[in-house]
Amino acid sequence: MAFVDRTNVGMAKTSLEADVGISAAAYGVGAGIFFLSYALLEVPSNLVMHRVGPRRWITRIAVTWGLLCSCMMFVQDELSFYIVRFLLGAAEAGLYPALMYVVTIWFSQKQRVTMVGIIYLAVCAGLTLGGPLGGALMELHGAGGLYGWQWMFLVEGAMTVVVAYFVWRGVPDRPEDAPWLTAREAEVLNDRAVMRSAPGHSTLKGNVRVAFARPFILALSAIYFANQINSVAIQYNFPSIVESLDVKGSFLIGVVSGSVGIAAFVGVLVIPWIQRRVRNEIRVLTYTTAATVVVAIAYSLSDGAVLRILLIDVAMLLLIGILPLYWSVAMARMSGLMAAAGLAFINTVGLLGGFVGPYLYGLAEGRGSESAGYAVLVGASVLGVLLVPVLHRTVRSEDRRTGGGDAEPRRSGRDADVVAPVGPEGGK
Repeated sequence: MAFVDRTNVGMAKTSLEADVGISAAAYGVGAGIFFLSYALLEVPSNLVMHRVGPRRWITRIAVTWGLLCSCMMFVQDELSFYIVRFLLGAAEAGLYPALMYVVTIWFSQKQRVTMVGIIYLAVCAGLTLGGPLGGALMELHGAGGLYGWQWMFLVEGAMTVVVAYFVWRGVPDRPEDAPWLTAREAEVLNDRAVMRSAPGHSTLKGNVRVAFARPFILALSAIYFANQINSVAIQYNFPSIVESLDVKGSFLIGVVSGSVGIAAFVGVLVIPWIQRRVRNEIRVLTYTTAATVVVAIAYSLSDGAVLRILLIDVAMLLLIGILPLYWSVAMARMSGLMAAAGLAFINTVGLLGGFVGPYLYGLAEGRGSESAGYAVLVGASVLGVLLVPVLHRTVRSEDRRTGGGDAEPRRSGRDADVVAPVGPEGGK
């Protein structure tokens, strides 16, 4: 639902300009300002989540952002657009790192890249279904005296609140809270999830550098920033790009726009699969990031509508598919409160890229320079490639200092034999 609610503002771009008078440049600011408030509150939100538990906090996040998404139907001008988008980002702040933190509680390091990939399948579903769903709702234009985009924001926001109810009812905070696990099974899961080499301090006081300023954290944050410039700029502008290619009708535009979700789906399956076989995250990161430069340049030089749509799909395959690797690199070197704070910090920097991307793209588009918009995409891709060697060096340095980031916690005796328990007595 988070990504359904992110695609809807892209679907509404042209209608907001026609019905409310929001220019392309103002749209870029409003699309990006969501990420500005999101970034400002990311770390505080995750610290609260660590204290009250993921279930309560994710439910709160979903309820407030669902209600504010519905409030987008009341936008009347550029100022109200900015205000609601800013509040929407503030409400959703902390969602992503909270989900990543849940993975560190439930899964061992060797499982995490796969589990994060599964979470990103939800992103792919949101990108794939958000376009057609938003387009179908916009076909209600005129019903009840509302514009189509007002119906879209109202219904999709309400759907998010419904999802929040199921999170509250069905998501346990930790293995020991899960009614389907025995105490022994929960103990084994907890033991497997603990990273012995990762810092696990219980307070931020005196440990700010450990949480936020370790070189590999800064390098990973910077490369994630470059990734999000491109990823978010494409997500928010793809429907209008499709429309500019003479695709007619809100529903058909939504269907074509949803192709990026299918491409992202392939990416989060294939790229982690390659990583599991290569067993070298940095090498896969290097090749994938370099490929985004090639695709961005090819897009800027291409001419045909079908080719451009295919190249955007390939770009999203790479940009979304690589994300599980970023989080796996981080999770291997964090635990406990340091994981809650550090993961939130990395996502905060990435969210700033989510602000910069739509802003620069909208600024370039507002000045009538299509090629300048392409330059934003190429430049961010090149920045990502230049940062990969920095990430490689800092990760190696961190692992030498701590004794390695990929090690599994040691288990002996009966713990080593407990696998995938089934049945009420936890038998193998």
